[in-house]
Amino acid sequence: MKNKIYFIILFSFAFANGQTALDSLLQKENEESIPYITVEELIQKENIVLLDSREKIEFETSHIENAICVGYDKFKLKKIKKLLPKDKSKPIIVYCSLGIRSEDVAEKLKKAGYTNVYNLYGGIFEWKNKDNPVIDNKGNETENVHTFNEDWSIWLKKGIKIFEKKTSKKDPQ
Repeated sequence: MKNKIYFIILFSFAFANGQTALDSLLQKENEESIPYITVEELIQKENIVLLDSREKIEFETSHIENAICVGYDKFKLKKIKKLLPKDKSKPIIVYCSLGIRSEDVAEKLKKAGYTNVYNLYGGIFEWKNKDNPVIDNKGNETENVHTFNEDWSIWLKKGIKIFEKKTSKKDPQ
């Protein structure tokens, strides 16, 4: 309930100040230490490394084609180093559901010397909301998008929302 009240307040504040609710959420949650790349800009990019910083179950439900799952909770740069380009100036785009977890992963890449790292603004939700395809773990196009939980699912406007419902009435926050 606490999260739903927060989202209502956030929506009201954002629109009153001429910002989108997503802008407000990202400004609140992120340090903006990594530049954003929009969905439209990502579509135009070639020769990139695309990293999905969501958890395995989210990635298996659906992901952007050619993305590499690197996770978030157990992300270790040492484990994925062989998947990264030797040329540290090659573009790397990191995404998650909305662009919050991906900023943390992108910061670790930046600290490791990668110089051309971007955070996908709005994450896979924005990607899908703009009618772009996602694929499942078998490579088939799907409408399913894992939304992490019911509260975060409000940000996905297109596609089928997949999340596990909590059986406890206690707020996990």
